Amino acid sequence: MEQLDTSTESTQSGTASAFVPSFELTKGQPTPIAANGGLSYMSFDRNGDAGTTAALEAALKQIAEGHSRALVEEIENAPPGPVPTQWGPGFRTYGECIEHIRTSGMTAPEGGVVLPLRYTVYEYPSYSVVPSNALWRDPARADEARLLREADSEGGKRSLYFPHVLRDARRIDEYYPGLTVRSPEAMDRLGVSLAHMESRCTNFYDAAEVERVFYPEIEKLLLDFFPGATDALVYNHDVFDKDYQGDRTEDQDAKNPGVNARYVNLVHNDLNDNSGRVRCRELLTRNLRNFGRRQHYTEAEADAKMSRRFMSINLAKPMETVQQFPFVLCAWPSFADQPYITNYRIYDDRVGETTRFTHRPDHEWYWFPRQQPHEVSMLKCYDSVTDGSVSRWSFHTACIDPTTPIDAPCRKNVVVRSYVFF
Repeated sequence: MEQLDTSTESTQSGTASAFVPSFELTKGQPTPIAANGGLSYMSFDRNGDAGTTAALEAALKQIAEGHSRALVEEIENAPPGPVPTQWGPGFRTYGECIEHIRTSGMTAPEGGVVLPLRYTVYEYPSYSVVPSNALWRDPARADEARLLREADSEGGKRSLYFPHVLRDARRIDEYYPGLTVRSPEAMDRLGVSLAHMESRCTNFYDAAEVERVFYPEIEKLLLDFFPGATDALVYNHDVFDKDYQGDRTEDQDAKNPGVNARYVNLVHNDLNDNSGRVRCRELLTRNLRNFGRRQHYTEAEADAKMSRRFMSINLAKPMETVQQFPFVLCAWPSFADQPYITNYRIYDDRVGETTRFTHRPDHEWYWFPRQQPHEVSMLKCYDSVTDGSVSRWSFHTACIDPTTPIDAPCRKNVVVRSYVFF
């Protein structure tokens, strides 16, 4: 693919367009499965809409083409048992995949497990319109809303379970001699690390206390952990607790994420080549959905800051020892040459991009069994270095822990999202 011109221009005289990121694939990486050849929807800005109109049109066009419906019908109408795919046999249910693991005799090294992990089998870009989008409340667009809602409801049917070995991440030195998971080298090589911290935050359900106490603690951890880091910004967080009995209500205006009862059960990454840059610049210049320290960068100053290396890191700290639904993380080398599949999240004022991946038998998965409250797991969501010398990201999901009772308490943790600058 030829390098596309993604320079920022005005969409009309006197009107500044949305920030259009440079499309920067990792050296040797194949072109992603994405709309517009991978070009950000920000380049389709119309009168300041940041490409949202074009993205909605593309979503409706894709529904009309029927690829998704055809795939869902193919999976639903397949004979009982494993579903043949180009990546090996997949399974429609968790239980079927578990039975396959049992009968095939798959084994894991000490500290590891063999489990079903859920991957997409849809090799097209996908679209989701976020709940806050005004389209859902516009009577004039009721027919479009119905089509989009129906398409979203069948999204989970485009996925299958595949068996995978999960290694104990605390034993990474057994697989990579001389490498410890508690090091920045592990992040550079694998996209995964583990840090130690004791927090003074006493109530992670209190969003104001989390911002006041926990955010600065994490920023200090990041600056101490990564040599050469000059600045760290924690910009939002989520609290996960399926068993929480209090008010779960999200209030973006009050910087309160609420309490999440859902544990994502699909292999994915939160950012990609485009959104890693777009999200950073939105924070620096506009404080868009920034729960953390206010930023005051001009566009020129933000460009200068982003001309040096920067990373997006997600960090997860348990409130108590994790029993059910722990995070599992995939190491960069095992998918560095694999094209990602872009998922577009359409807001009123931006088009976010996350990524999904198809299954590979040799994906290198790790978990932290019974992660302790003082253990902070870290995964890379984006790295601006594209020459192949370091990991660009990890991808992740959640799993059922077969070493604890199925009715054990579900994971209670706080996940923060950050940028680290060098």
